[in-house]
Amino acid sequence: MKELYIKQIAADLGLNAWQIENCADMFADGDTIPFISRYRKEKTGGMDDATVAEVKHWIDVYDEMEKRKATILKTIEEADALTDELRTRIEECVSSTELEDIYLPWRPKRRTKATAAKELGLEPLADLMWNLRTRDPIQSAKAYIKGAPGLKGKPGAETTDAALAGARDIIAERLSETAVIRQNLRSIFRVRRLESKSTKAAAGNPEAAKYRSYFDFKMPLDRIPSHNLLAILRAQNEGFLSVSLDTDAEKCGNKIYYDFCQQQGYPSGAVAAQIKEAVADSFKRLLEPSISGEVIREAKERADVESIRVFGENLRQLLLQAPVGQKRTMAIDPGFRNGCKIACLDEQGGLLYHTIIYPHPPQNEKVKALVAVQQMLEKYRIQAVAVGNGTASRETEDFMRKVHLPEDCKVWTVSEDGASIYSASEIAREEFPDEDVTVRGAVSIGRRLMDPLSELVKIDPKNLGIGQYQHDVDQTLLKETLDNTVESCVNSVGVNLNTASPYLLSYVAGIGPVLAGNIVAWRSENGAFSSRAELKKVPRLGPKAFEQCAGFLRIRGGKNPLDASAVHPESYHIVDAMAKSLGVGTAELVGNAELCTRIKAEDFVGGDVGLPTVNDILKELAKPGLDPREQASAFEFAPDIHEIEDLKPGMDLPGIVTNITAFGAFVDIGLHENGLVHVSQMGPRGIDPSQVVKLHQQVRVQVLGVDLDRRRISLKLI
Repeated sequence: MKELYIKQIAADLGLNAWQIENCADMFADGDTIPFISRYRKEKTGGMDDATVAEVKHWIDVYDEMEKRKATILKTIEEADALTDELRTRIEECVSSTELEDIYLPWRPKRRTKATAAKELGLEPLADLMWNLRTRDPIQSAKAYIKGAPGLKGKPGAETTDAALAGARDIIAERLSETAVIRQNLRSIFRVRRLESKSTKAAAGNPEAAKYRSYFDFKMPLDRIPSHNLLAILRAQNEGFLSVSLDTDAEKCGNKIYYDFCQQQGYPSGAVAAQIKEAVADSFKRLLEPSISGEVIREAKERADVESIRVFGENLRQLLLQAPVGQKRTMAIDPGFRNGCKIACLDEQGGLLYHTIIYPHPPQNEKVKALVAVQQMLEKYRIQAVAVGNGTASRETEDFMRKVHLPEDCKVWTVSEDGASIYSASEIAREEFPDEDVTVRGAVSIGRRLMDPLSELVKIDPKNLGIGQYQHDVDQTLLKETLDNTVESCVNSVGVNLNTASPYLLSYVAGIGPVLAGNIVAWRSENGAFSSRAELKKVPRLGPKAFEQCAGFLRIRGGKNPLDASAVHPESYHIVDAMAKSLGVGTAELVGNAELCTRIKAEDFVGGDVGLPTVNDILKELAKPGLDPREQASAFEFAPDIHEIEDLKPGMDLPGIVTNITAFGAFVDIGLHENGLVHVSQMGPRGIDPSQVVKLHQQVRVQVLGVDLDRRRISLKLI
């Protein structure tokens, strides 16, 4: 990778150039983000996976820029306009905006006014005015009207005024393609006010009502919060708002004229008048719409990044929810008219039995339902109950309180978001080909309680109800961020090689869908893996894939106790040396925190093995295979709150955080409507909500206000 790109990434991210260079080399060698961040800390300086992912993003951006430069250089060279100075400017460019500004005069374009003027043979006249080589443009223009000698086969203009107008069109286009002019206008436009007004389509349209805050909106573009800007632009796309920048034509015209003078010299007299007229036309017709669009797109890109950051953090918290673990689970997908779908699962999430009960209106078969549930609890030795949080959730929880639960068996509320998507997916059909979507949905709810990570990786994150304008943001960047987040979570927890589904295995570093399928097929044919080394027998899983994935795969009860830990096989010899130094066997050292404290980390540093790696090994040996997720805890809503009408300002209620945005957090307090804790109710101005609460965190809130007409609830964290 070019040194100028390495230096630019390092400067932008506040890192050292050697860190970027090492990452670039490792990515080029096929190393993955989780592997680099976990097992190559000496080379990264201890960067976490989020930072390594950001470095990779910019490496990819500059790789694409290098390809773009090659295309631009070829185009300009074919136009016989490539000078050594221009080549150097392009090759040393690190800004895509600057690069496109340089390229703009040679970029293929549709037929323009300037094109038509050139076809008439008016470019030499434009050159005279542009280079200030005429004092009398009217007299000079006479040489470019029809019939004038020296037109070199060009038709010429009909009149002197037409010739001057055509020359001004050419000058206006040149001004619009001048890099310094565009750069200076961007600086002006970026701090101008963005204005939005309602359109005729919004009048009386119920779909437009949610945008009424923006029907007459004005705010400096650089101060608009990301969620506000994305909402405005969505409303514009839907035809409910007109959006513009409050630009100052006179101020901008003066700046364009000044920039022209700085490059070409100061015109005077009649030439100055022609240039000023071309400036006004260039701004109104070409520059203002172009630069306005650019800076609004820039602002949207920043809003996209912020929205995607929030989405990614929400996804991380969702995937790393505390698991209940391998318990025999009763999963209930609640409902009224269509009944409550029940699925009983074994410790591994396998389906044992399913049925439907009707404890709620209109059937009201409460007694029959109670008997059925009681029998299932006993027959299938249920240890946990998962109730979906959708329609009839509170009523079903109340019903379950009347059931005699086994000792230590608790009722848990589980998010249903995306369960219907999963139940109709190809993955669900493969897992349960003989069951309908209602059964698959109930199974998904139960498995989410047992191990959220293993189940939620089967669903597109965009369908999990945790995003902010996810359909409006850059989809490529969104996918990159979410894929990185899922991969990070899976690898930080580790995966049981002998029980993991192919969907979970596919997110392990270095594996992917094809190798995941091969691993499961090998496991089915040969039985459980007894060691990590056996992975090398899996078809197409070569040395590089083994290096990347081995440390993140766990084998419980295998031949080597280290195979159940996060210690990488490449470091087993270090653990053996540690055990030998204490006069014990390796198996005796693994899991013995007291023995680990006797080891001096510095004694095992050498070669490519640095202190960070040795410290990680010691930490892992003390608590091998420790799940980084918290322990799950049960939760109950306020028993006397069932409808929004039951709420009164000042009430103190328990709740669960269901979504986090840039403007606050939504909290489920047991009603059909979630309440909003606005960011202003979380702490000091400018605080990040994701630093205050976590997704699915249990909180206590105070009711600030209730808008019954709009079904909105305002809350405050206690």
